[in-house]
Parts: sequence; structure tokens; C-alpha cells
Amino acid sequence: MEKHRVVIIGGGPAGLAFATRLKARGISNMVVFEREQEAGGIPRHCGHWGFGWESHRRLMSGPKFAVRLREEARGVDLRTGTTVLGFTAPQVMRVQNAKGISEIAAEHIVLATGARESSRASRLIGGARLPQVMNTGTLQQLVYLKHLKPFSRPVIIGGEWVSFSALMTCNYLGIRPAAMIVEEPNIAAPWFFSWGARLRYGVPVKTTTRLIAINGISAVESVEVERRGGRETIACDGVIVSGKFVPEDPLLTNAATTPQVTLVGNVQGELKTAGRCVAEARALADRISI
Repeated sequence: MEKHRVVIIGGGPAGLAFATRLKARGISNMVVFEREQEAGGIPRHCGHWGFGWESHRRLMSGPKFAVRLREEARGVDLRTGTTVLGFTAPQVMRVQNAKGISEIAAEHIVLATGARESSRASRLIGGARLPQVMNTGTLQQLVYLKHLKPFSRPVIIGGEWVSFSALMTCNYLGIRPAAMIVEEPNIAAPWFFSWGARLRYGVPVKTTTRLIAINGISAVESVEVERRGGRETIACDGVIVSGKFVPEDPLLTNAATTPQVTLVGNVQGELKTAGRCVAEARALADRISI
């Protein structure tokens, strides 16, 4: 059985930064498993600027930020296209890649699998299920990786950082959202983002507004919302369901045998920006006894 001092599950910003700092401390017997074919996490799909200030004191686009993290992790045993299926013992995991399934043991396991946007179903959003309804991650892959324009006038559901990332992604291909709809009285992102949405992109931000249903037969035609005690219909041709992240932790929640792990990044605690995940991962790697 293959054995390592440290196994890091997840090759996004937090996982790469943690590995890079361990390498700087002289720890070499470690491996990073990343299920995607390229490491770097969500920033790889975010073609807009705004990454890196909290970790590198410079602003970069998402893809450049991911490249920077991969370059810093050069020399680390980074295995992409590799999925951890589960644990057969507290410190032993089943791992699958193109070569098949094997078991790997580790003295220390670090979980850096991040978080994902909650689904439409979990938010109890009714109405037609149409292809023009998607989360921010899907939108970014379509726009930045495939250069596709899935709609021209969508509505964005949510007022978090990622919701405004969706807005900038739309702007990249000249997509102008009809509105941003936020259930809460205030957006979760910094307050001045609302002014940016209105003045820079011409998109109204409707707070205290709840999505009731998505209307359309073969394509999205409108959404019905509840606002200030009444209902209104907003014409649109797509819906971006953003934010309300949940930890990507099925390896722990579904584990038959509970491993001893260190959590780093957005798999634990409140949602953080990619740069803050990097900064916190570095600090944790310095503090932890490995």
C-alpha cells in the first residue's frame, strides 16, 4: 500500500497553498489529489479580475491566479484526475484514477474540497425546469471556457460575492441581466456593490424580493417574484441561481469510518474569498504539527 506523511484532498486555492507552505517547511512526503484534470479550483473559470489581493497583494484574473498557485506548488506531488472515493480505515482511503482503484494511507489527511452553490431544489424554487436555469459555476464554464452565450437577459438570484461574479461574467459577453433578486433586506457582499451593479452595469438590485416561480415552456420567458407583500413578473430569458454555498464534504458525512482530518478553506466555516482561503491555509500550515 502506498503511504504518505500528508495527503491533501483538493487542489483548489486552499489545498495548493497548504501544500506549498508545507513544502517550504521541508515536508516532501505528501501528495495532493485533485479530481479535475487541472488544479486551481473555481478561479480557473472566472475570467474577470478581483483575485489575489488578500494573498499576494496584487490583483489578477481568476485564471492567472490559478496559474500563480500552480507555479508556487511546483515540485509538489500533484495528481489531477484523481478522486478519493471514501475511507476504508480512519487513515486509509480508496482512490480512483485512470489506472484504476487503489488504497493509500496517510499519517495526516487535509480536506480542502471547498464548497458548492446550493441547488434550485434545495431552495424550493418552483416552475419549469429549463436549460437556461443554471448556477454561477456552470455559467462561467459556458462563457469563459466554451465562449457560449446561453442567454441575453437573465435574472441573477442572490446578493453574495459570487452573485456579482456572475454579473461580471455576463458582462464579458455583453449579457445584461434584467435584475438581481435578493431575499434579504441587504446584500451579503459589500454594500457599494449594489451601486456598482446599477451604475456600471445598469442592473437593478431588488432586495427583500423572493423568487416564486420560473415561467416558460421550451425556454425561460419570465420569473414571478414576491416583493413587499405583492407579486410581480419580470421578463427574462434565463435564471442564474447563485450563492448559498454548502460545504463539499460528503467524504466526511458519508464516511463508514471517520477519519482524523484537518479542514482548510471553504469546506469549513463561513464562505471566504479565494485569496483569503490561501492566506488562511498558509497560516494553518505554519501552525499545525505535522
